[in-house]
Amino acid sequence: MTLSLFDQFMSPTLMGIPLLALALMLPWIIYFNPDSRWALNRLTTLQALFIKWFTKEIFQPMNLGGHKWAALLTSLVLFLMTLNMLGLLPYTFTPTTQLSMNLAFAFPLWLSTVLIGMRNQPNKSLAHLLPEGTPILLIPILIMIETISLLIQPVALAVRLTANLTAGHLLIQLISTAAFVLLPLMPAVALLTSILLLLLTLLEMAVAMIQAYVFVLLLSLYLQDNV
Repeated sequence: MTLSLFDQFMSPTLMGIPLLALALMLPWIIYFNPDSRWALNRLTTLQALFIKWFTKEIFQPMNLGGHKWAALLTSLVLFLMTLNMLGLLPYTFTPTTQLSMNLAFAFPLWLSTVLIGMRNQPNKSLAHLLPEGTPILLIPILIMIETISLLIQPVALAVRLTANLTAGHLLIQLISTAAFVLLPLMPAVALLTSILLLLLTLLEMAVAMIQAYVFVLLLSLYLQDNV
C-alpha cells in the first residue's frame, strides 16, 4: 500500500502518546550548559561565538528597551534551528512543520510586542493604523486594512516557517523516491538523481537555519517598532 507523502508530517506516537513533547525537549539535551572555567572546549566556544554574533546582529540597531529580549530571542533561534536540523535526520520528526506549533510560538511573542507598544507609546502604536495625510473618506478603509495587516503578522510568521520546511521535505521525499525507482531501470539517471538529492539536502540544511533566523529577525523588527 502506498502511503501519502504527507504521512511524514504526522506526529509520531508511542502507545497512543504523542512524541512531540520528546522532540521539543531535545535541544535542551544537546546544548552545553554555561561553565565557569576559563578554557572551554571547541564546541562550547563555537556555541558562545554564535550567540555573541547573533545577539550583536539582532540587537545592535534596537533601542535599549528591546535589549531585555536578548536571552529570549537568542534561545528561540537556537531552539528553532535545532528542531529544523534534527528533522533532516532519518527516522526523525520535524515539529516545526506543524502549523499549530508555529502559531503557538508566533502569536504570544507577537502579542507581547504589541502590548509593549500600547503600554509604552500608545500614540505612536496607534498612529501606524492611519498614515498621515489620509483623505477623510479613506480613513475607515485604511484603518481596517492596517488592522488586518497587523493581525495577520503572527499568521504570516507561522505559515512562512511551516511552508518552507514542508515544501523542502516533500521535494526531498519525491526525489529520493524517484532515485529508488530508477535505480534498477536506469542506473545512470538514478546516480544523477542521487547527486541532485545530495545537493537538495545541503540546500535544505541552509533553509532550516535561515528560516529560524528569519522567524526571530521578523519578531525583532516587530519589537523594534514598539520600544
